[in-house]
Amino acid sequence: MEEKIYLRLKKKIAVNPNHLLKLSDIAYITGNISGLSRLNELEIYQITDKDKNVSVIDGFLLLKQLIHAYPAITFELIGPNQIIVEIKKQTKKVNIIVLTAIWLLLCVGSAMAIMNFHYDVSMEQVQQSLAYLLTGERVNKPLLIQIPYSFGLGLGMVLFFNHIFKKRFNEEPSPLEVEMFNYQQDLDNYLIYHENVITKRDD
Repeated sequence: MEEKIYLRLKKKIAVNPNHLLKLSDIAYITGNISGLSRLNELEIYQITDKDKNVSVIDGFLLLKQLIHAYPAITFELIGPNQIIVEIKKQTKKVNIIVLTAIWLLLCVGSAMAIMNFHYDVSMEQVQQSLAYLLTGERVNKPLLIQIPYSFGLGLGMVLFFNHIFKKRFNEEPSPLEVEMFNYQQDLDNYLIYHENVITKRDD
């Protein structure tokens, strides 16, 4: 029977600086040979300072290295053709002053956006007209409508983003999570193309 190994590269991993990557770190492997555990320990790539924040390992170069090490075994790559290796860096301590400034900036900016929207659509006049239709009286400040509307606006934002702090209401992703996922996909594709050794060599 032909000895055959199937490999599926992991899409992305995070490692410490100067980490020695082994085959088990970057791929799932299976096959009909007895020495799978030894194959898992095969050294693939040494992370160095030249890699900076990210490195991309191409499946074609990996197969070339495996065939050179085990010429009698047939290797077949399934799934992704590249793996992104993120090099962990020391995280800096959060600066409370900067965090507070960013929070205030976002809070004020969001409030201004909501107020400008309400001004553009004449929300005050709409609420006054709605109060007149419901009560038959004209009032300048229809608080019976404005107060529930304010609470409803905040509740609607919470339901829209499907989060309150770290609490999730259901398994459905929020629009923000979908956009972040799409952004991460685009970023990964960019890294795969521009950090790939084969692509750099072709350019």
